[in-house]
Amino acid sequence: MPTHKNLNPVDYPVPPFVEQPQPMPGLASKMIPVPDHGEKSYKGSGRLAGRKALITGGDSGIGRAVAIAYAREGADVAIGYLPEEEPDAAEVIRLIEAEGRKAIALPGDIRSEAFCQQLVKEAAEKLDGLDILVNNAGRQQYNESIRTLSTEDFDATFKTNVYAMFWITKAALEYLPRGASIINTSSVQAYKPSEILLDYAQTKASIVAFTKSLAKQLGKEGIRVNAVAPGPYWTPLQSSGGQPQEKVKEFGASAPLGRPGQPAEIAALYVTMASVESSYTSGQVWCSDGGTGTL
Repeated sequence: MPTHKNLNPVDYPVPPFVEQPQPMPGLASKMIPVPDHGEKSYKGSGRLAGRKALITGGDSGIGRAVAIAYAREGADVAIGYLPEEEPDAAEVIRLIEAEGRKAIALPGDIRSEAFCQQLVKEAAEKLDGLDILVNNAGRQQYNESIRTLSTEDFDATFKTNVYAMFWITKAALEYLPRGASIINTSSVQAYKPSEILLDYAQTKASIVAFTKSLAKQLGKEGIRVNAVAPGPYWTPLQSSGGQPQEKVKEFGASAPLGRPGQPAEIAALYVTMASVESSYTSGQVWCSDGGTGTL
């Protein structure tokens, strides 16, 4: 009988994990185990050569993996992130520059409309253009009951996940040419919401509607709009209040693959959506959830 090598190049960690609480927004460098963002595994092939991308939440998690992938596919990249995430962001900037690409660091709080406008303007100016926008930054804080979910927390989640996406996208349209691509990060929570993520799930459902509606608006301009809906991915979003610690310890165990996804495993979807090979794909939501088949 012939034998076959394991087709997965990495034996990724499976639960149980140790408890690892972090203050929000959390750092990837302090997670146990540290997530794989493709630092050593992602190999590019020039699919985004000469492109200019702005990625929010580009310091860690999925945004970091996308930034690394885009740079290795030949794109110049600007990343937005909170000032508290500077240690992670500095690593990403070094990784982008190591590929010989231009890397722009843009710290600030996207809950401010003024900063969102400044973010886009500075990215476009420093990159000498903009043709890929990835709205990825997100806020997730679990809460057991609507009775204890404060207006302040509800507002912060919507400002980060929904308002900022609106403000940034609106500002970016001043720069995005025909053939540009907008990619938004939704979640399987939009379709299968958890009881402890009431506000977060609402925002992710909003992102789906925003994506599909905007795709219809911008189609005549040749600008494509799509979304990715991740399932359980191993990022600081989870350990910094996105899930209770008892759920962090078993995070991803219920997925058919038996583990959480690593950010490196989803980056290729964002590359494909941004590439010219997907020039007829718009208004779509692509899911990656470890086999649950949510979409």
